[in-house]
Amino acid sequence: MSKEIETQHNFNRSDNEPFSSVLARHVSRRDIMRGGLSLAALGMLSGIGGLNLANAQENGARKTPLALAFESLRGSRTDAVVVPEGYTAQVLIPWGTPLDEQGPAWHRKQEMTAEAQAHCVGMHHDGMHAFPLSEQHASRDFLLALNNEYIDQDALWAPRGGPTNPDSGQRPPDEVRTEINAHGVTIVRVRKQEDGSWLHVVGDAHNRRFTSATPMDLAGPVAGSDYVRTRYSPDGTRTRGTNNNCANGFTPWGTYLTCEENWPEVFVNRGELNIDDRRLGLPTDRGRYGWETAAGDADERDDEFARFDVTPRGNGPRDDYRNETRTFGYVVEVDPYDGQSRAVKRTALGRFRHEGCWPGKVVPGEPLVFYSGHDSRNEYIYKFVSAKHWDPAHASRPGATEDRLALGDRYLDEGTLYVARFNADGSGEWLPLEPSTLLADGRTLAQALSLAEGDRAGIIVHTCDAADLLGATPMDRPEWGTVDPVSGEVYMTLTNNSQRTSAHSEPTYTNGGDAIDASGVGYATAPTDAANPRADNESGQILRWRERGDDATRFDWEVFVFGAAADDTTNLSGLTERNQFASPDGLWYDARDDGQGILWIETDNGYDGVAEQTNDQVLAVVPGALSHDSGQASVVGAGNQQQLKRFAVGPNGCEVTGIFATPDKTALFINIQHPGNWPADPDAATQDATHATADSVRPRAATVVIQKDDGGQVGV
Repeated sequence: MSKEIETQHNFNRSDNEPFSSVLARHVSRRDIMRGGLSLAALGMLSGIGGLNLANAQENGARKTPLALAFESLRGSRTDAVVVPEGYTAQVLIPWGTPLDEQGPAWHRKQEMTAEAQAHCVGMHHDGMHAFPLSEQHASRDFLLALNNEYIDQDALWAPRGGPTNPDSGQRPPDEVRTEINAHGVTIVRVRKQEDGSWLHVVGDAHNRRFTSATPMDLAGPVAGSDYVRTRYSPDGTRTRGTNNNCANGFTPWGTYLTCEENWPEVFVNRGELNIDDRRLGLPTDRGRYGWETAAGDADERDDEFARFDVTPRGNGPRDDYRNETRTFGYVVEVDPYDGQSRAVKRTALGRFRHEGCWPGKVVPGEPLVFYSGHDSRNEYIYKFVSAKHWDPAHASRPGATEDRLALGDRYLDEGTLYVARFNADGSGEWLPLEPSTLLADGRTLAQALSLAEGDRAGIIVHTCDAADLLGATPMDRPEWGTVDPVSGEVYMTLTNNSQRTSAHSEPTYTNGGDAIDASGVGYATAPTDAANPRADNESGQILRWRERGDDATRFDWEVFVFGAAADDTTNLSGLTERNQFASPDGLWYDARDDGQGILWIETDNGYDGVAEQTNDQVLAVVPGALSHDSGQASVVGAGNQQQLKRFAVGPNGCEVTGIFATPDKTALFINIQHPGNWPADPDAATQDATHATADSVRPRAATVVIQKDDGGQVGV
């Protein structure tokens, strides 16, 4: 999530052992066994380096090991994007870029209306992915699917001097509609020109917006259930909008997965909260933007504002919007190729604050796997395993006319949702979120949640409560994931958790007590553990795990790298001023030739120790090139951390997020979110991203394309 809208509250009241204490014990085990393990023993304990050693053996047969061919950048604190020598960076499709002739041409004093914003690129770019229109031109002409996570009201309403009644009083309907239309997803065609620059194709038939008001379908276990019946959809099969979409994913059949993260804050319930709304942190006084205050205006249409107030008022759910929030919190599937299709919320993948949703290794004849993290303090990591096995005949083919969303019905509506438990010895377990799953006290999960036996919809609606009961491991804000498509190894960022204390602190259990305010899972302050060994973890870490073959319920994990300032006493990965980072967020495993790849890391830093030295950044590392000393606390350590290099730095105030590379690896796309004073030219649709802003401008989030001057592959 963006730190701009991050909630500091902890909504997990369980007393499950948090990842910090697991990691503390895990690191302690490494200290004890340092230098005393055989190769075979290391292979058994992947948390002590077995995963990486296996890779090193595989990599030994490669003819030309992949290596990063750029000098690590110094930190930067300027109003510009900084890239290595020999590279260019271009601004593309900033907020307000018109998608068709109905979108107004942007200028610095452009006043947005609801209609204009519906035909322009949305605000605050985040997760994104490319969808080629042909095999031949896959790296130079494609559809870009882009999340627009949230809004900056000051920038949006700059010509008016700011929003009307942002904190109290009634919001004007026209402003609310405009803000609603600035959220969601943008689909836009982009094309590389002969001179190497990029442009978007205005008026292309694929260009479209999905906003917080767009009609969408519900699918999977929750669809049609009593949990989601509303005045708008009495049969519980439809809803409106997708909101606060952070990271993303994609499917092997060619659809985009956009994920609803900080959606609870746009709603309000002034009555008694449902258990699931309380668990997810629904406001009880006013929504984040006060959209509900426009309800009842003579200009309101079809309860477009009333639905954001979910306080029960009628005789049942068909009379009001008490269930509206239960139509949010999902992974949403979009077919970028079909401009007339409706988006579908895939409820089987769980209901929580999804950061993203990443496909695992795709194997013909085996189930598909998708990983997701719940981005909040002391929340969990999940995976979904499809009931149907993958048929390669369904693989995406540019230009194909098949019904891609029907394939989504096949693979995403039936399967098993699991939540992760991390053990101190480097092993892990996937716990099935099934109504019949037995708890330690002999009750089924359905019984423990007071649900009817077999109520799969109820389990999904109460995903977080179910995970609490199963004893999943609370994590330090799971954010982005990515998967090596060859080895199947999964990487996931734990961005930070500032509510940790030392491992020897005495727990004060609060399970079932009053609401916990930023304290910790089951504790007045959460202790460290094997997977989170640092108290007051402000700089985060990246985990890596590998599934255990045919056993869908077991995995092995290790810490790949710890974030830190170079001079921190908790700098467990030996970082220097050329690669120090904090709050890892975005990830992209960029698979290259011979099964090798680059792991790209983006940051959303709020830690002063690093922020004083550099703005948010992009780093690169080749995991297969690392030689892992078994005594290191993480794969990247004092003996090899020079392989981790700073590749790019964003402008002041920004978060660097959203990332992918073209198939030929000659262009790396990233997003610059909430810049403070950038891009330099306030009127241009495209421009040099590395030009520093001279004066004060109206900031615009934008996509940035980074390329080599010689047209070669990025990074090498």
